[in-house]
Amino acid sequence: MQAKVVVVGSLNMDLVTRAERLPRAGETLAGKSFSTVPGGKGANQAVAAARLGAHVAMVGCVGEDAYGEQLRAALVDEQIDCEAVTAVAGVSSGVALIVVDASSQNAIVIVAGGNGRLTPEVMVGFDSKLAEADVIICQLEVPMDTVAHTLKRGRELGKIVILNPAPVIGPLPAGWFPLIDYVIPNESEATALTGVSVDSLASAEAAASKLLEAGASKVIITLGALGSLFADGQSFQHFPAPKVQAVDTTAAGDTFVGGFAAALARGQSESQAIGFGQIAAALSVTRAGAQPSIPTLNDVQSFHQP
Repeated sequence: MQAKVVVVGSLNMDLVTRAERLPRAGETLAGKSFSTVPGGKGANQAVAAARLGAHVAMVGCVGEDAYGEQLRAALVDEQIDCEAVTAVAGVSSGVALIVVDASSQNAIVIVAGGNGRLTPEVMVGFDSKLAEADVIICQLEVPMDTVAHTLKRGRELGKIVILNPAPVIGPLPAGWFPLIDYVIPNESEATALTGVSVDSLASAEAAASKLLEAGASKVIITLGALGSLFADGQSFQHFPAPKVQAVDTTAAGDTFVGGFAAALARGQSESQAIGFGQIAAALSVTRAGAQPSIPTLNDVQSFHQP
């Protein structure tokens, strides 16, 4: 079965604690619950694309440890091609330490572990996976030179290339923009990329304009409950978010990216793909966890606005 969406990125075990609020510096809080959940932005987006109708291959690295085995098994259970998920000796698998507060906001600390071993040399060995793709997705939880290599190969191969610039602390290398079809940051990522404080539709338009000026072809800024903003240098288009009761926002952005990619791989238009991704993301925030919260194609097709 040919992979239509290939995700190059991270696999993390999420160590999730729920508490009444996020701790302040130096403070110890009593948590309400603890769980371990397969995550990582790359793996989350792969699961989202698979559940939402795409044939998916994952390219990434884990450690030779129990978490690595669990992370790979979770993807296999989703019928994701894991031939290019490599176990690396002498390093831990990636982990994400997540605190979720009573209002469903979260704070996350990531330890890269095996994700840092996904090098351009490893990518060369799995070039056939990129060649099979219709859509290639990258994030920034693996080495930057690996992302650069993947973007370049995606463009050379004529694929649709998506970059979810997360996590990010500053502007992207200027040479990346011509290699990317869709840059998809959230509000905080768009703020870090442009210096514009994104907290409204107007400020999102200003940030998108700066990304277009920097060389981006098309920009989608996800805005949580406000929906998303699409910009292509010709116009701005706002897509309102479906109204739902949020429980946990973890992986909502990943669900959007995976759903958007899956819809594009099926041949849907940009507007259709954005709308599809938004319904998927909205459904995800009504459930706890990262990968457990990601809906299926049937869930999205059955969704009716309350």
